[in-house]
This record gives sequence, structure tokens and C-alpha cells, in this order.
Amino acid sequence: MLRRFCMAIVLTLSPLFSTIGQQAPATGQRVGDFVLNDFRGNAVALHDYQEAKVVVLAVLGTECPLAKLYGPRLQELDDRFGSEVAFIGINANTQDSITEIAAYARRHKIAFPILKDLGNKIVDELGAVRTPEIFVLDFKRRIRYQGRIDDQYSVGVIRGFAKREFLADAVNALLAGRNPRKSYMEPVGCHIGRVRIPIADSKVTYSNQVSRILQKRCVSCHRDGEIAPFALIDYDDVVGWSEMIAEVVADQRMPPWHATQDHLKFINDRTMSGEEKKLIYSWVANGAPEGDRSMLPPPLSFPVADWDLPKKPDAAFNIQNTPFKVKSQGEVKYQWFTVNPGFTEDKWIRAVEIIPGNPAVVHHVLAFIQLPGETQLRGSRGYLAGFVPGLRADSFPAGMAKRLPVGAKLVFQIHYTAVGSEQFDQSKIGFVFMEDVDVKQEIITTSAVNGRFVIPAGERNHQVTASSQKSPAAVTLIGMNPHMHLRGKSFRYDVRLPNGEIETLLDIPAYDFNWQTQYRLTTPKRLPAGAQILCTAHFDNSEANLNNPDPTTDVRWGDQTWEEMMIGYFDIAVPKAPDTTDNTRPPAAARLRQTFTQLDRNKNGVVELEEIPVKHVARIKAMDSNGDGELTVSELNAYIKRVLLQQR
Repeated sequence: MLRRFCMAIVLTLSPLFSTIGQQAPATGQRVGDFVLNDFRGNAVALHDYQEAKVVVLAVLGTECPLAKLYGPRLQELDDRFGSEVAFIGINANTQDSITEIAAYARRHKIAFPILKDLGNKIVDELGAVRTPEIFVLDFKRRIRYQGRIDDQYSVGVIRGFAKREFLADAVNALLAGRNPRKSYMEPVGCHIGRVRIPIADSKVTYSNQVSRILQKRCVSCHRDGEIAPFALIDYDDVVGWSEMIAEVVADQRMPPWHATQDHLKFINDRTMSGEEKKLIYSWVANGAPEGDRSMLPPPLSFPVADWDLPKKPDAAFNIQNTPFKVKSQGEVKYQWFTVNPGFTEDKWIRAVEIIPGNPAVVHHVLAFIQLPGETQLRGSRGYLAGFVPGLRADSFPAGMAKRLPVGAKLVFQIHYTAVGSEQFDQSKIGFVFMEDVDVKQEIITTSAVNGRFVIPAGERNHQVTASSQKSPAAVTLIGMNPHMHLRGKSFRYDVRLPNGEIETLLDIPAYDFNWQTQYRLTTPKRLPAGAQILCTAHFDNSEANLNNPDPTTDVRWGDQTWEEMMIGYFDIAVPKAPDTTDNTRPPAAARLRQTFTQLDRNKNGVVELEEIPVKHVARIKAMDSNGDGELTVSELNAYIKRVLLQQR
């Protein structure tokens, strides 16, 4: 059955990909003169640059992420080479208006002309397929190089610098009277939004089927003001992206979901069904017909308010004191920000949401709780919440909440991505709280973590494993959130039950650092006492991994993206610890010391994991300052001094 389905996809896509652009001209073929208007309405001809020794034709689009990133790079090269080399931009996208081309040039400070190729006549003659795509012409206007600009940016890949500069090398060679070392490097980027000729009697149309699929799977992100680089709201938006949509769906790059469907079910699963995929492939192969507009579904409505929380937040904070500037190009190191909420009592969090101030550049945000007295944050503990594209701020299950201890600070890790122009971001976090009396179970984020690995240089499939402590009591599993960096390849969660049986909970065969997905269970899963979470990760530290910053070095644990992590976060719910605010009871410090003595059954001065009843897990976690899962007398006294005595 699977084989027949795969063959059906191949047969459906064959006519599609055979019509995406013409066959690329052979190296040395001459480009004839042409005249096109620029976005200002001025006619520009190739023969206007007859004095230039080299002409660079750059096929561009206004919304393609790689075309945005490379816009400033092309202008830098234009400035570097001077009058001997002429740069000419060509935009053939049906979805790009003259106004949008003008805005693209202004935003990226491009001085060379960008011409509108109506009807994609010139790009068809060139054999161009993608944006950006480069054609380098010699003095006789013969094509001497075609393809990529350099290797710094690719789909889902942003390196700190380019290792190979294909365009610059080709131009320098021609200026020196030599043949370029490379005549072709396959371009990467977005398909050109060519004019399509729809099949009139197509049974699959945008109005009838495709619009509904996009509403269900794509529009939450692909709309104005959201994380996606372009909108997919109406037919005019969509038709120019039709070939690109088919490609990313076939490659399973979109919608972004990386787990298999063989195990537990997740409420935020974005997987597109096989039937939905076949409808899209058929629609594109038939020329992307619009169909009868009267059959369009009603437009989706989205909350007008800033927040997607179940109610207006009870408390909200800016993550940065002032807007943070994101540079236009290159890798942006992780940025860390700390917020002191100033709460004077424990808070129970029913729902939490992080909103990026500038969705175009905010890749993801992770929020952690830093307990009083902590001088640094450990990446494997204290996880509170996160933002990833497409994540909805759903409330925790009924009767469950996360505790934000009094005196704790909020620490944020933000990963920014450059988009080709200087940007600013000021993100925020909001909370909806729950009354203490309504909290029946406390949600605790814990993890299986391994920080003592070494990934050898060049290793393509290095395995690292980690396991949690055995649960001292029955708990309820709420969700999972794996975390690795650029060399992460796959990740799997299993649970070892007390009888030794192992059950797979979550399998991610192709981990993608670009999507820090939180996998939220549709139905929380009860785990018995003695259950243990097992995590298995694989890393690719070879040259085959295009994200790899340096395949020649061994890699160890570290916070930055060029280092690695192996953390299997997971949320569990445990019974809420008894209230300790009753003034008729002994003083809090005395009660804590008494409890410590009772728990320390072997009287070695340490409360070890197996000695901790589940009702005390949350409180002891707050006192365990070094995060080793054990509580010492010194840690207890430090907690009493820093928290309890300060409250008097």
C-alpha cells in the first residue's frame, strides 16, 4: 500500500517539476539583448551596460527568505567591483508588485536596478528556476557561471560566514582573463512564481479544496504579522507560491512536524494527511486554477488582542528593557535576558504565553525559572515555557498548574535570525494565574539529560543516551520537549516500566533545530511508580550536515549553537504539596528541618531521590541549588536563610 501511494506521488509530481523553468542554457551560450522596466518605470536594456567587462544578472523575489538575506550581499559585491561589473536584478514573480519590489530595494539599500519581468520571458530564456539565482556574463555576454551566490545561507541553514564565494570567484576570474573554476552550482531558494496556465476543467481548485487545506494547516503562521515570510490568505497570495508549496510539502518541510505518528497522539500535531497532499500536488500540476469564488470558505478570524491566552493576562512583562537590535546578516549568538517579576508570594501558573515583538527575526524563546540565590542558570533545569512558530498558548489541563516560587527570576534565551535588513525586537511574556485552592496537581518540568558526551569530529551518527531517575510515585505525563543544537539528528523518548517493559512515547527521526517543538499529549499518560524516562539522541558531526559549524572538531556540552546539548525535557503532574502557611503550625524553618530529618532515612545527611515522596518533589527541587537531585543540610540551611528568613 505504501509503495503504491509513493508511486502515485511521483507520477503526480512528474509533470509539475518538468515545467518548473526551462532547461538551463549550456555554459558559453550568449544572452541576447532585452529591455525591461525597473520598479520606477524606467526602461533598462542589457546594451546599456556595454562598457562593463562583466554583467551579473540576479533573479530575485521580495519575500523569499534567502533572497532577503542575499540582497545586501549583492549590493556589497556591486560596491566592491565598481564600474567594471554591472549588477542587474530581475523579478519575475507574479505575486510581487512594483510597490513591493521598490520596498525590497529600499529595505535592503540596493542601488542597482531591479527589473520586472512580466510573463517571466527573460527568466525562461535564461533557464532560471529559483530566487535568488545568479547568471554571470562575460564581455561578449556569454553565460560563464550560473547558480548560487555563496554557501553561507541555505534552506534552514545560516552559517556565520561563507566558506566558498562562487559569484565573487567567477567575477574575479573573468576580470583576470581566466575561466571560472565553477560554471554551475545548483541554486537554493524559492521557486520563481511564474505565470501559470490552469486546466479549465480541473476537479481540484483553490476555491473548493486548497483554500481549506491552507486554512487548516498554514494560515495561522502565513498571515501578516506572524512568523512566516509571506501570507497565504487569498488566491493572489497563493498562486505565485504554488510550486514552492508543492515542493515543501513533498519534502515534508511544511507544515513543520517532525515526529512519527506511530506512538502517542499530540494535540498540536500539524501533520498533513496523505489525501491533503495529493490534492495539493494535483492542483499545482493542473496549473493552480482558482475555481469558483463562490465556493470559498469563510475567512478565518483571529484574536484582535495581543494575547492568545484564555483571558487577559494577570501579569505581563517585557523581556528586554529596550528593543534589541538584530543585525542584517550572519549568525546571531543566543541572547540572554533576565526579568525580576517582584512577586511577594508563590504564583500558580494556569497558562503562559511568550509573544515575539518582531516575529520576522525571533526564531525561538525559552523561559527558565532562576531560584533565589542561584548565580547561574543550568540548561537542564528550571524550564518554564517556550515560544516556537505556530505554538498556541493553551491552558494546562484542568486542576493543574506550574508553581513560580516567591523571589524567583525569569531568565530568557532568545535565538534570533537575520533577515537581510536591520531589525529590532522587544518581546513579552504574560501569565494567567490560578488560585491556590483550585490547584490539585503541580506540573513540574524535569528532564533526562546527558552533559558528559563527546561527539567525535566527522562522526555521522553518534549516539548519546540519558535517563531520568525512577519515579518514586505514580505521575501523569503531560508533554515532551527535546533540545539539541545544530548537530542534532534524531531524538526518541521511551519509558521503562517497573516490569522492565519499554514503550516508545515519541520518535523524531529527523530532528530540526529550527523548530523547538513542544509535543503536548492529547491525553495525559499515567506512569506508575518506578517508571523511568529513557532518551536516545543521535548527532551528525560530519560535513554531510550542512548546519555543522565545524566538522573537524570534537563537540562537547555548551550553551552556544556551535556547542551541543542533549536534554529530554518532559512535563509531569504530581499531587500538590500541602499548604504550609497555617500559623498554628510550627515555624516554617523548624518544619523544614523536621521534614528533612524524617526523609533522611539512612541518616547520612543527604535526602536522596529514592527517599523523596512525590508530594515533596517540587519543594525539594526548589532547595536543590546544584540540581543534582539530592538535598544536603547546607542546601537546606541556605534555602532557609535566603527565602524563609527574608520573609519575616
